[in-house]
Amino acid sequence: MKRITLFKSLIITSFFITLFLASGCNSVKEIDTKSQKASNSDAQINQISIEISDVSENAKWYKYEKDGKVLSFFVLKGSDGKIRVAFDACYICYPEKKGYRQEGSYMVCNNCDLVFAINGIGTENKVSGGCWPGYLTSKIEGNYVKIEKIDLENGKWRF
Repeated sequence: MKRITLFKSLIITSFFITLFLASGCNSVKEIDTKSQKASNSDAQINQISIEISDVSENAKWYKYEKDGKVLSFFVLKGSDGKIRVAFDACYICYPEKKGYRQEGSYMVCNNCDLVFAINGIGTENKVSGGCWPGYLTSKIEGNYVKIEKIDLENGKWRF
């Protein structure tokens, strides 16, 4: 009887280990304590999808893990109604790994305290050579904000 129970336990454990390894060992997680809304389904294996209904004027931070490296980005809606997406790291201050915080309608660098209007985020660097929330390409498709995983991975040098 103990052998059968041990055998069943080994089979179940092997199944979950195989499932984990087959998933590619990468994931997307929302940083705040609310339920995860970012999709990482097999149908969209090369994209991350975030429901537009979950995007508001309050920034939500997400983490994407690939090959043991954790990349962070945030998503929010500007007062102009446009959805803004950026790496939670800038072109200059990224070695400090401090990211950004939201203060009203601004994002503030936690390292150098430079302030950025939310309506200007989600564009290429407007401050040549200066601190700027790292540009992360995204697009709107239907009811989702879509981010290509390769675009996240291309920005991993910031993390």
